[in-house]
Amino acid sequence: MTNISGQWGEAKAAEYLRGLGYEIKLMNWRSRFGEVDIVAQEGGTVVFVEVKTRQRYRGMFGTPLDAITPDKVRRLSRLAADFSAQYKLSLPIRLDVVAVTANDTPRLIRGVEPIDINR
Repeated sequence: MTNISGQWGEAKAAEYLRGLGYEIKLMNWRSRFGEVDIVAQEGGTVVFVEVKTRQRYRGMFGTPLDAITPDKVRRLSRLAADFSAQYKLSLPIRLDVVAVTANDTPRLIRGVEPIDINR
């Protein structure tokens, strides 16, 4: 993420996730399929986290979660598969979303799409 509000949102999301017990492994990991905002671990699960930042929860462009389209989920799944192959992971993988707004506590959506790329 290159814009200032996006960077702020990612930092706020990482802080929030740490408070929930997630261990942040990488931020802004890139591959040929794009970028994943946060790669974390929660217990024995590797979690790929998409961060959506907005000024207000319900604004002109909808809620932050409205931006999680089926295409976005497919792209994140490809990123997770690429990461898993590159780092030879054998742990379960999950996709989460954190919605960040200026005046609210971040909102976590766990397991946006169940994926199993470790077969």
